[in-house]
Amino acid sequence: MITVSHLAKSFGPQTLFSGATFRVLPGECIGLVGPNGAGKTTLFSLLIGELEPDEGLIETDKSLQIGYLPQESAPTGDETVLQLATSISAELQLLHAQLRQFPNDDQPEHHEALTRYIELGGYSLEAKAHRILAGLAFRQEDINQPARFLSGGWIMRAHLARLLVMEPDLLMLDEPTNHLDLETLGWFQDQLCNYRGAILTISHDRAFLNRVCKGILEIANQRITRFQGNFDDYRRQKAAREQQQRAAYENQQREIAQLQSFIDRFRAKATKAAQAQARIKQLEKIERIEAPVAEAASIQFNFPQPQRSGQKVFVLENVDQAYGQHTVYRDLNLTLEREDRIVLVGPNGAGKSTLLKILAGIVPIQAGSATPGLNVTIGYFSQQRTETLDPEATVLEEACAKRPFGMTEESVRSLLGTFLLTGEAVFKKVKVLSGGEKSRLALVKLLLTPPNLLLLDEPTTHLDMGSIDALIQALTGYRGTLIFVSHDLHFIRALAAKVIRVEQQNITRYAGDYEYYLRKSGQADAQSGLVSSLSDNRPDAQTKATAQTTNKRENSADRRRQQAAVREAEKAVKRIEAEIIALEEEQAALNSRFAEASDGDTLRKMHFEAARIEQALEEKNQLWETALAHYEKLG
Repeated sequence: MITVSHLAKSFGPQTLFSGATFRVLPGECIGLVGPNGAGKTTLFSLLIGELEPDEGLIETDKSLQIGYLPQESAPTGDETVLQLATSISAELQLLHAQLRQFPNDDQPEHHEALTRYIELGGYSLEAKAHRILAGLAFRQEDINQPARFLSGGWIMRAHLARLLVMEPDLLMLDEPTNHLDLETLGWFQDQLCNYRGAILTISHDRAFLNRVCKGILEIANQRITRFQGNFDDYRRQKAAREQQQRAAYENQQREIAQLQSFIDRFRAKATKAAQAQARIKQLEKIERIEAPVAEAASIQFNFPQPQRSGQKVFVLENVDQAYGQHTVYRDLNLTLEREDRIVLVGPNGAGKSTLLKILAGIVPIQAGSATPGLNVTIGYFSQQRTETLDPEATVLEEACAKRPFGMTEESVRSLLGTFLLTGEAVFKKVKVLSGGEKSRLALVKLLLTPPNLLLLDEPTTHLDMGSIDALIQALTGYRGTLIFVSHDLHFIRALAAKVIRVEQQNITRYAGDYEYYLRKSGQADAQSGLVSSLSDNRPDAQTKATAQTTNKRENSADRRRQQAAVREAEKAVKRIEAEIIALEEEQAALNSRFAEASDGDTLRKMHFEAARIEQALEEKNQLWETALAHYEKLG
C-alpha cells in the first residue's frame, strides 16, 4: 500500500527524522507514537501529500483510497450531520445531485447516474451512516441538524463517522479518542478491531494502542523505528533493544580503548611500529556503534502543597439532583476523607461529571445537604474552566498571575513546558490558543496554586505520554484530596486508591484500588469496568442489595418516561417493518411483470426499478436492525 524509503524532513535547524524506511501493508493496524514535537503529525502530512519530504521517497498504490482525520479543526459547512457522514466521495455527491436534477426515468442522464449510483452502493449509505452515527452517540434528533451548530468535539465525531462510512483502504487517525466518551470509545475500538482496511493512528492512550494495534512506529531521536505487536510489546522490545545496544556499545568502546592504548604506547618504538600500524588500520575499519540515547528524564515538578483540611473534607447527605425531569441522584450520601484518592467510574450519562459539579458547587441540589469540611478549598477542572482565562493575556502572563510567592518565572516556564507550552508559544495570546492548549494552560494554573480538594474531569485529554506521566508524578506528591474521572487506565491505576461506581441514581463504594474494584464487581476486563453496567455481570450480595434498594426508589415519573421510550422504539420498529413489507410487495409485483415485458426499453426500465427496490430493501433492513437493537436494549 505505502512504501517509505530513506525519508527525511527538517524545519529550519531542527531535524525531525532522517533515513526513515518502513511499509504499511493491507489490513495492518499501526500505532504512531513519540513525544510531542517529534514529527508524528508532520509524517501524516507527508504521507497524504500536504508536505514534500527533504529527502527520500513515498510510494503508494495508484488506486489507494486514504481517509484522514486531523486532530483538530476538521471543516464543515451548511450540511446536516447525516449529509456530512454520507459525503464520502465527490462522485457520489455529484450522482445524487444528478438524480435530483433528472428525476424522469426516461431521460438517459437518469439511467447513467442511477447505474453508477447503484454500483457505488449509494442506496445503502444512509442506513450505514445511521448505524455508525448511533454508535458514536449521536441522537436521532441531532443527525438532521446543521453540523456547524455542533461543538468542535462533535464535529470531529461527525467526520469520524464519514470515514467509517467511507471505509477507505487506509484510515489515518490523529488522536481519534480525544473527543470520545468511555462508552463510545469501547464501540469505536470494536469497529477498528474488525476493520477490513489498514489503519495508521497517532495516540497517547496506552489502553487504546494495546487493544487495536498489531504494530508500532516510534518517532524519537530523529529516527522512525518499527516494532511488532501492541504498545506493551513495543515497550518490552524497545527496552531489550536498548539493553543490547548498550552492551554492544560498551564492548566496542572497551575494544577501541585497548587498541588506542596499544597504538599510543608503541607507535614510536621501531620494534612495535608495524604492529601499531596494524592496530591503526584495525581501528579505522571498525564500524562504530552509536552511543545509546538516554531516555529523557522525567520532569520533577513539586508544586506548593495546599493548606491542611479537616479530616472530613466533604459530606453529602440525602442529596437529590435532577436536570428537569431527568433524575440523576436520589438520596445520595457520601463522605470524603482527607487525602482520599478516588476515581469515579460508571456508564456514560450516569452522573460522574455531575457529582464533581455538585462537590464544586456548580450545580444546585434539590434536596439534602452538601457541606464542605473545615478549611476546605476547592479546585475544579473541566473544559468550561478555560472560559476563566484572560483572552488578551499571554500564556506566560496568565500562568504567572497565579504563581505563589517566591516561585520564579523560570519555574513557571518549566511547568508550562511539561504540558507542551514551550518556546515562543508562551508569548502567544490566550485567545489564539487551540482548545487543547487552553485546557493545558488551565491545568497548569490549577497546579501552581493547588486547593486541598482537587476535582478533575478527564485531565489527560490533549496530553502526550510524557505529560501524563509528569501529571501523575505531580499528583503522587499532592497531599490534598483528589477525586477524578478519567478513561486513561494508566492514569487511574497510578493514582486511584479507592473507586466509586456511579449508576442508577446512586453510588457503590469500593475500599481499594482499581484492581480491587474489578475483582469485587466481577467486571469482564479493565476497559469495560469503566463503563459497563453492573447488571451485565454477576454482582456480589452487596451489589445486589444496592441495586434492589435503588430500584425501589425509582419514582413513577421515571417509569413513565421509560415506558414512553419503549413505546416509541416499538413504533419505529413496526413502521420500518411496514415499509419493508410494502417494498417486498412492490418487488413481487414487478417480478410478475417481467414475463409480460417484450421490448428492450421496458425491460431496461424494469431492471433499474428492480435495482432501486433491492437497494431500498437493503437500506430498510439495516435501519430495522438498528431500531430493533435499540428497542431490545430499552426493553
